Parts: sequence; structure tokens; C-alpha cells
Amino acid sequence: MVEIVQPRRFGTGQQPAKPANSSRRLIAAFDFATASHWRAIVFLALCGLVFFLPGFFNMPPIDRDEARFAQATKQMVETGDFVDIRFQDDVRYKKPVGIYWLQAAAVETASALGLPRAELRIWLYRVPSLIGAIGAVLLTYWTALAFLTRRGAAFAGLMMCSCVALGVEARLAKTDAMLLLTVVAAMGALARVYLSWQRGEDPAHPPWSWPAIFWTALAGGILLKGPLILMVVVLTIATLAVLDRSAAWLWRLRPIWGLMWMLVLVLPWFIAIFWRSGNAFFTDSIGGDMLAKLAAQESHGAPPGTYLLLFWLTFWPGAPLAGMAAPAVWRARREPGAQFLLAWLIPCWIVFEIVLTKLPHYVLPLYPAIAILTIGTLERRVLSRSWLKRGTAWWFIIPAVTSVAAVVGAIVLTRQPVFLVWPLAAAALIFGLFAWWLYDDNRAERSLLNAVIAAFFMAASIYGVVMPALTPLFPSAEIAHALRNVVCVGPKAAAAGFHEPSLVFMTGTDTLLTDGSGAADFLNHGSCRFALVEARSERYFVQRAEAIGLRYDIADRIEGYNISQGRAISVAIYRSEGTE
Repeated sequence: MVEIVQPRRFGTGQQPAKPANSSRRLIAAFDFATASHWRAIVFLALCGLVFFLPGFFNMPPIDRDEARFAQATKQMVETGDFVDIRFQDDVRYKKPVGIYWLQAAAVETASALGLPRAELRIWLYRVPSLIGAIGAVLLTYWTALAFLTRRGAAFAGLMMCSCVALGVEARLAKTDAMLLLTVVAAMGALARVYLSWQRGEDPAHPPWSWPAIFWTALAGGILLKGPLILMVVVLTIATLAVLDRSAAWLWRLRPIWGLMWMLVLVLPWFIAIFWRSGNAFFTDSIGGDMLAKLAAQESHGAPPGTYLLLFWLTFWPGAPLAGMAAPAVWRARREPGAQFLLAWLIPCWIVFEIVLTKLPHYVLPLYPAIAILTIGTLERRVLSRSWLKRGTAWWFIIPAVTSVAAVVGAIVLTRQPVFLVWPLAAAALIFGLFAWWLYDDNRAERSLLNAVIAAFFMAASIYGVVMPALTPLFPSAEIAHALRNVVCVGPKAAAAGFHEPSLVFMTGTDTLLTDGSGAADFLNHGSCRFALVEARSERYFVQRAEAIGLRYDIADRIEGYNISQGRAISVAIYRSEGTE
């Protein structure tokens, strides 16, 4: 465990009073779990497992990003080439190699331990995201200790743990949960250096631990997602330098040695990929991905203010308290702790709002700052008592709307009542209702704990029950299952009209993505071959089959829904009977 400093106050206000009715069970249990640092760490780690594991193992690959990351990693494992990044024969140079190495390590470890068909188990590719999400929760606690009491830091970690956005990223085999871990580690170390300077502590012998954490986290973030972590750090430092009219505290980060260490960690792979591909990686990554996001990339464009609207869902259940904390946070903006956290939050948020391409998880690296600011305000008992208190109804509205949508959606798509989700949805409603009804100035903590429990039951119902039951949304899994049941050895497939990355991941790297005519030609060139033809391509398949004299029969037909394109699909699985 990294060095933990003594708990410090968020601002200069009075010490927090003990919450009213602290003998109630939830508060008593929370106080017991956070009575020491090690208890708090174990408690938050267990909460992370409880929140993030439902659905982790049994949700099929999600198109398109998760399946693309997983397939590229799978090809690394298959070929033994851990420098180049490819999806089938195409290069995939949008992101650096970090997440692929982590996923490959998980798959290779499972294979070495004897897990059969490890490379086809999507949950193994999600392990780094799970570790990243739990690590981010623990590092939020560690970072918060620089601003809050131990109890408040535990609340901040719990707020992040129950956050909707982090719950999603913890279950997806992509970069964002692990990136969050690196950002929080870097910002936690940066905060300690900055606050020690603000307190006037002797800089003659600054500790090595904080700079080591900072520069190592920067290197990890760069290998995961390129310069994004640098944007967060540089904007924070620049804002503080302007406000304080000094950046002398940066020397406490030992920048010369730190930069050298960071380059030692990141340069080897960048040199290797340059040796392999020339300028192709840097052209695709910087020009084709990062700079393209300044425009509306891949139909994800949205106007400024979108993240502020999404915040009330993606940061639930912490969002209502964050809204009530905002006035007090602004009043305390020149206190050192609040100033650092706002410098972390506001400049980057403005940049994300200005950039046209918007996805909900882009602002996730800023949420720990919001959690710490919110809990700091809660500890000082200065939450707003104005009309903002009406936002506490959001603790009940979200479970109510989500539960109804989940039950109705499951019934419509599966024609099954999915009874198991009903008690979980009811529990989410009840605890959300308690959180709303019990709220007052002296019961904010208890309301938050009830809302956190409501968030758990929502996660268990949506990820653990509803999503795995929605088999029509995952046609690739159904197609792969059908191909595994054929009697021939080593089946090969060609897909026409349905080219989602999850299909390649589940049916094999050598799956040919073609059109209807190409699928017929593919069947004509060998035995144990299957054409996966979507209904819109069947006419061309049939015409070409007749032209070349191909005899075929239909082995199965999969009905489903392509969530990437937002339309129903019907995929026929054809098998050759030879030629006339």
C-alpha cells in the first residue's frame, strides 16, 4: 500500500459533528467498517467486488469497442506478437498497447492455470477493467485522505464505487477503468505535493514516494490512452499556477528524474511500433483518432452541456448530493483543498464540453474530484438547504424508471417474465425511496448509504439478470453456439451482412467478412464451411450459388437485434452440399 498521510480537513470549517441517529444499523455498520485504514481498504475492495461482479462473467461481448479490444488482444495471444495491434488483417492504431498487454496477461495466466478455451472467454479480457475499477475506488479513498477525515474518504470511495459510469466501465474490456486508476493515482500524488507546499512544509527533503507514484502513473496512462492523462495533469497545474501566481512547488515532484523514469517506461514500445509501422501508428492515433474527436467522430457528436445533463445519470447515486454541495464548494473555492480539486475538475470539463465528440465515459477521470468535494461539503454540514434539496427525489426516480424499463424490456425481447429481476428491482425501489424520505441535513449520510444499496440492487438486476437474459441482443453468441454444435472438425465461416467485431471474436480470427456473393464462393471452396448470411444479403448469396452450381442447405437461423446499427437481423447459417 502506498504511503497514507494523516487525514486533513477539506477546508477550514469546524470539525464535523457526529451524525444524528448514528446508532442506526447502516451508519453503525459503516463506522465499524471504516474504524481503521485497513478496515476501510478491505471494505471498499469488497464493495467493489459486490458492485462490479454481477454480470461480469455471463454477459456476452458487447459491440463494438469491447469486442474490438478483445479480438486485437486475442490475436496477440495467437500470434505471439505483442508489439503490433491488429484486428484481423487491419492495423488498429487508435490506442497504445497498454490495455492489450494487460488483457493478454490475464488470458495467458488463465491458460497456464489450465482453464480450457481461455482465449474465447470474454470475462478474462475484462479482468484488467475490474482491477482498474476497484483500484480507482481505493485510490479515490487514498486521494481523499489528503482532504478529508478517514471516514469522509471512505464515503468518497463508496460514492465512486456505486457510480453508474464506473459500474459500466468495470464490465467492459477496454481502457477507461484502468485509465481512471492511473489518473487518480497521479492526482492523489500531485495533491499531496501541492498541499504540502501550501502548508509551508520544509522542501529540503521531499519524499520520493509521491513523485514515484506520479511519474509512474503518468507513464501507465500514456501507454493506456496516449496524452489524455497529460491533459488532465497539465490543465490542473496550469490553473493552479495562474491562481497562485507560482509553480515553485513543481520542483518537489523531482521533474528531471521523473521525466527520465517516465520515458524509460513508455519509450521502448513506441520505438518498437515505430520500427514496425513507421509513422502509421502516430498518424492513425493522433490524426485519425485524437484530432478526429474535435469533430463529431462516429456519429457521437453532441452540443456543449451534454455532459452536464448526463452527469445526473452517470454519477448517480452521488449526483443529488453533488448538486446540493455546489454552492458551498464555490464559496470555498479559494481554500487550498477546494482550489486543487476545482482545478482538476473545471478546466478539463470545459474542454470535454467544447470537443464535439462526446461519450459518457470521457469525463469519468473527473468524477473522483466531484466525490471528494461533495463529501467534504457533507462533512462540514453545509449542503444547500434551498430548492436543490428537491433533487433527492432522484434517488427514487432512477430506480423506478430503470426497474420498469428493465422488466418491460425483458418481457418484450424475450417473451419471458424474468421473475428473478422483480425482487431485485423492488429492493432498489425501496432503498431509493428510503434515501429520499429520510433525507434532511442531519441524515444525509444515512440517505447516501440507502442510495448506495439501491444502486447495488440496480446493478444486480440489470447486469446480473436482465442483460444475460436478453439473448436477442447478442446474436454473435448464438451464432457461435450453433457452430460449436456442428459435427465436422474445425469449421470455418464467412459472414455476409453481419460484420460485428463480436462475431469475429467468437467464431475465429479467420472468419471472412464478405458479401452475399463472396459467401457463396467461400462455401464452394471446401468442406466444413459455413456461410453466415444476413437476410438483406441472402438474394445475392442465392444468385451466386445458382451461377456456380453450389448445392447448400440451411443449418440454422438466428433471429436477433444488432444494437450497433439499431435494427433487427436474421442470420441464416448455410452449409455446402457440394456442386452440381
